[in-house]
Amino acid sequence: MEVLFEDSSLIVCYKEAGLATQTKSVTQPDMESELSNYLKKKGENPEIHVVHRLDQPVEGVMVFAKTQKVASALSKQITDHVFTKKYYAIISREAFPDEGKLVDYLVKDSRTNLSKVVKETDPRAKKASLEYHVVDNWDDKKLLDIQLYTGRHHQIRTQLASRTAPILGDVKYGGISTGHNLALCSHYIGFKHPVTGKDMEFDIKPKGEDFKDSKLLG
Repeated sequence: MEVLFEDSSLIVCYKEAGLATQTKSVTQPDMESELSNYLKKKGENPEIHVVHRLDQPVEGVMVFAKTQKVASALSKQITDHVFTKKYYAIISREAFPDEGKLVDYLVKDSRTNLSKVVKETDPRAKKASLEYHVVDNWDDKKLLDIQLYTGRHHQIRTQLASRTAPILGDVKYGGISTGHNLALCSHYIGFKHPVTGKDMEFDIKPKGEDFKDSKLLG
């Protein structure tokens, strides 16, 4: 865990791949408990509120609230689509278009913890949309910069896999095993500070092994 910004209202930090955002297990570390312990060591109130989540194998930048009021305000920004989230993803498909908007309807299977694309008429379906453009390519790989408009379960992973372009290392959705975590990074978040009203933007470089071949880290 790396703290990128902190004040009396919120904490922005980097979550490494492999660490859960929040878990019910008292023996398994997660971002919520690590941040709570971090505040406790500083002599502060260890109150932490989860505003949004990243899948355990995904790395990236996140914001956590220190009060329920701030958490509610940030959650409303997400609901109102004024909270911006961008991701980098590596796929292994040369024929994939260089830019586009993907709109699908997804259903989560709670038994398998996987999501799938279904017809819009499915009563369980939730609309999922994103836009992307290619920012680098090498060998048979393409690096996508993705702006997420909805926050569905495994959304990016499902939408890309449904187009036979699974994320590198995402074996759950048909990706090639690399021995690393999947090549997906939440690299950017933008929101309005709930207390000061200031525009807040954070953009990081991915640390995952598979990104090292890209010009992002060159």
